[in-house]
Amino acid sequence: MEVDKAETQNQQQKHKQVHLFYCLESEELARKIAGHSDLITLQSINWRNFDDGFPNLFINNAEDLRGQHVAFLACFSSPGVIFEQLSVIYALPRLFAASFTLVLPFFPTGSFERMEEEGDVATAFTMARILSNIPISRGGPTSLVIYDIHALQERFYFGDQVLPLFVTGIPLLKQRLHQLPESDKIAVAFPDDGAWKRFHKLLDHFPMVVCVKVREGDERIVRIKEGNPAGYHVVVVDDLVQSGGTLVECQKVLAAHGAAKVSAYVTHGVFPKRSWERFTHKNEGKDLHVIRHGECICLFLDNRFLPAHCESHSE
Repeated sequence: MEVDKAETQNQQQKHKQVHLFYCLESEELARKIAGHSDLITLQSINWRNFDDGFPNLFINNAEDLRGQHVAFLACFSSPGVIFEQLSVIYALPRLFAASFTLVLPFFPTGSFERMEEEGDVATAFTMARILSNIPISRGGPTSLVIYDIHALQERFYFGDQVLPLFVTGIPLLKQRLHQLPESDKIAVAFPDDGAWKRFHKLLDHFPMVVCVKVREGDERIVRIKEGNPAGYHVVVVDDLVQSGGTLVECQKVLAAHGAAKVSAYVTHGVFPKRSWERFTHKNEGKDLHVIRHGECICLFLDNRFLPAHCESHSE
């Protein structure tokens, strides 16, 4: 009995207690995460403002963080919230924490890393430089966790003061697909070569369709580059969606080539300017791309961007 008790204590010591802080937009997700483990203790921050609108912030229980493992769940959903969260992110490692981990599910400038002509500003590089200057904790550099960053080469934007860890939401998709009644009739489609390069090794047990965007006059048209969707429930897989236009065009061409059903999985559904409305029932009868519950799935990892008609699997 004593041996079993000692072994249990040893196992517990191998796992670290983590004090998890979060921004206001991530509170629901933080509570879900804490509910999965007794090793996670939620901590809070007073997100206040001065009369002029600038942040007036306070980290609760700061003295209790000495020698503890600390994490922060961020949400850079708009430029207006980044400054106040960065202020907290820079402060937490300096409270004598044993280690500091920043979880930033969505790297928001990820689609703006291209420089096509002199004068273009690579804002993704700017953000990476800002995050690279997070102070080190007692345990060393900050661990920076990002889900499905838009371009893998952005790992080289970060300096040596942080340790970027790029993870993926694809296991959530695979779990969901295997739960479907006709999982043997599923094919995976990629909207372009970039998405194929990112994800095909994780989904190589499914038949695959690769699409490509071609220019016809002033329009960008989606064509099938390889693969045959006929008779399959085709799931379009990508890292992020902005307006949803590419998903729409993929659905049209896949349906035209005989796909029995078309669904979409996107880790980050951004949908600026209410562009998600093109997927709602009010468009039924006008377009072929209406996504209906029960007939197909539309998964987005970030439930802060989630339209009410789509499914969230952020847990």
